[in-house]
Amino acid sequence: MKRENVVGRANVEDTPELEAYYRSLEGEALGALWNVANEIEPWYPQPKSVPTLWKWKKVEPLVRRAAELVSAEKAARRVVMLVNPGRKEWSAAAGLLYTGVQVMNPGEFTSAHRHQASALRFVMEGCGAYTVVDGERMTLGARDFVLTPNGTWHDHGVEAGGTQCVWQDGLDIPLMNSLDANFYEVHPETVQTPSALPRQNWSKPYSPVFHYKWDESYQALKKDGTVYEYRNPLTGGPVMPTMGARLELIRKETKPVRHTGSVIYQVAAGRGWSEIGDQRFEWQEKDIFCVPAWTRYRHGAYEESVLFSFNDFPAMRALGLYREE
Repeated sequence: MKRENVVGRANVEDTPELEAYYRSLEGEALGALWNVANEIEPWYPQPKSVPTLWKWKKVEPLVRRAAELVSAEKAARRVVMLVNPGRKEWSAAAGLLYTGVQVMNPGEFTSAHRHQASALRFVMEGCGAYTVVDGERMTLGARDFVLTPNGTWHDHGVEAGGTQCVWQDGLDIPLMNSLDANFYEVHPETVQTPSALPRQNWSKPYSPVFHYKWDESYQALKKDGTVYEYRNPLTGGPVMPTMGARLELIRKETKPVRHTGSVIYQVAAGRGWSEIGDQRFEWQEKDIFCVPAWTRYRHGAYEESVLFSFNDFPAMRALGLYREE
C-alpha cells in the first residue's frame, strides 16, 4: 500500500485485524480500494514506458539476420519488434503503441489478412516494395508512408526484380488488446486480386488516401515550415481514428513540451539529439526512439533534419484525454 499523509488520499495504517480482513476479501475475489487508490489514481500520469533509443547500426544486422534465418512464409510477417523495457508485457514500444522493423527479400510476399488494429508503414530503404489494401495495389519508395486501416484486407511484398526492402511498422495492437477488442482474419485467397477501390461517397472513418509519397510530403513540410501532419483530405483530421502521423523539420532547438499520449520517432534524414525526461539521446538517420506519455522532451539538430513520427493522439482526443503543456 502506498500511503500519503494528505487530506483526500489513502493513509490507513496496517493492523493485525485489518490484515486478516484483507485475506478474507481476497478469498471472495474482493479488495480494499484504500490499499491501491494512491497507486491506481496518481496525481499525474506515471508511464511504465521509459525513453528508449534503438540505434540503427545495432538493429540493422539483427534485422538482416532474420531474413537469413526465417522464411517470410513461415513467419507470416518477418518483423523484429522494438520492445520498451517497461512495456514487455504488451510487446509495446511506448504506451499502447507497437512498432517493429520488417524485412523482405525480392520475390517474397505475405499472405493477405486483416485485423482490428490500425497499421501504418514508413519505408526505410529498398526498391520494388508494394502493398495491396482492399484490392488497391501501391508501389512504395523510400520514406513513403502507407496506411493499412483497421478492418482492411492487406498483403505486401517485393517484386522479383527489386532489392531487399526494410520498413517500420506501427500498430495500435496493445491498445486493441487492452480493450479486449482485437480480431484477426486470414483472406480466403493467399493474395488479393488487384482492383480499383471506389472512393465515391466515402464514409469510412479513415483517410481515403492510403499512400503518401515522400517527395510530396517533404515539399509540403518545407512549405508549411516545421510540421507536416499526414491528414485525411476529406475531413482535415487524422489519417486513422486511433493513430496520427507527421513529419517535423528540425533546424534548431525546439521548446520543451509534454503531453498525454505516446510518440514513436524515426529519423528520416539528418543528425541531432533529443532530451527526453532526464536523458539525452544522439540520433542519426534510421534511428528510432520513443517519447512516453507526460514525459518532457525537446529536439535539436546538428544539421537540417527530418523526423517521422506516429502517435496515439487521435485516440486520446476522442476519449477527451489529450492534454499538453
